[in-house]
Amino acid sequence: MQKRGSKGILFAAIATLTGTAIGAGFLGIPHVISKSGFVIGLIEMIILALLIMLVNLYLGEVILRTKENHQLPGYADKYLGPWARILMICAMIFGIYTAMIAYFIGEGQVLSFIFTGTMNYNFMFSVIFFIIVAFLVYFGIEALKKGETIGLFAVLAIVTVIAIAFIPKISLSNLTYSSSNLFEWFLPYGIILFSFLSFSALPEVKQEIRGNEKVFKKAIIIGALIPLIAYAIFTLAVLGFAGKATPEIATIALGKIPSLLAVLTMFTACFALSNAIRDMYKLDIKLKHVWAWILATIVPFIIFILITIFKLATFTRLLELGGAISGGLTAILAILMLIQAKKHGDRAPEYKMPISLIVAILIILLFVAGIVYQFIF
Repeated sequence: MQKRGSKGILFAAIATLTGTAIGAGFLGIPHVISKSGFVIGLIEMIILALLIMLVNLYLGEVILRTKENHQLPGYADKYLGPWARILMICAMIFGIYTAMIAYFIGEGQVLSFIFTGTMNYNFMFSVIFFIIVAFLVYFGIEALKKGETIGLFAVLAIVTVIAIAFIPKISLSNLTYSSSNLFEWFLPYGIILFSFLSFSALPEVKQEIRGNEKVFKKAIIIGALIPLIAYAIFTLAVLGFAGKATPEIATIALGKIPSLLAVLTMFTACFALSNAIRDMYKLDIKLKHVWAWILATIVPFIIFILITIFKLATFTRLLELGGAISGGLTAILAILMLIQAKKHGDRAPEYKMPISLIVAILIILLFVAGIVYQFIF
């Protein structure tokens, strides 16, 4: 019985990590990889998946070395100080806001495409989508929160169906193209990074595996490999079928029925992020419910309106910024936290990750370079 229980706990932990990573970011991966070339994009995808896995393992050790339960800002405060807590909160807010605004844009485009066959009603459908999300977040519909695992399996099932339907229609010429512009090779970085981010789920996983902490490492590894396989198959099918004509939201190239995948993933992702940022405002910053709700929904929607009016950013551009900046800052703080936790942690961890000063510096420089790239190009 205990063995079955351990397997169930491991499965729940994997589902949490995978469900956090597989949001709606992967919908933009085929578009950006169409600029660099499939092979280059696939290599980049594998490298970033392994890199995020490594940082998750680092952060997992930090969590296991700590007796108390915290969210990421709390761990940053404990091991690095108040400045790190503030920076972590800012990184989380920036990442969630950019993602939510991207989903307002993307959901409007997809719904307009599905219901009218054009992109002429994007803004109207974005407003409808916002109203639905804001209503659900304000009243805290718990039943939807509990459906995240079901939603994850639905997404994986739809991706599988898309692969089966469109892989036979692949044109090899769409997969053999490679950009001659070296700078375009790095275009997929931000969105791919965004699509693998699951840092925020690790404190929740610690609660789920209480008493079975030895499964933490295995859950992190499997939780990184599942999205990698799903994204690679999805990108192969879409890019192989649509080639350079792949739109920012990839499923639009496949038709109205496959675009239901985009509707589902953007809705569940936006709802989960809105709840997460609302709870952070309530629990960590101690705001009243109504103010937390306003900051979690109204504020990003106002920013969305301004971005739409002045045409400041697109769906993929917002995800690039969110992935590179928010993900990069969080990863850098995680590495610094591990170095301190190895010295000042207050419990023995169930696993230990080796890290040298040279490795830490190289990884930090990589994330810094990714942030700088977003501002220069």
